[in-house]
Amino acid sequence: MYKITLDVEHLPEGPYLGTSPDLPGLVVQADSVQEVLQLAPDIAHDLIAVMVETHQLLPPRDPISG
Repeated sequence: MYKITLDVEHLPEGPYLGTSPDLPGLVVQADSVQEVLQLAPDIAHDLIAVMVETHQLLPPRDPISG
């Protein structure tokens, strides 16, 4: 399991944007903070799967949950 930081900001145009300094390429845009938080795990999972397929460096795993 990966534990990553998710930064969420309210954009001037209206929606919310979630990004992570721990997982470059993770970008989630939604109408609410709750929606960003709901969508982020699936998008992160898909991004990590692509990173594995393309042999990219992965973020460190959470040492407690392994």
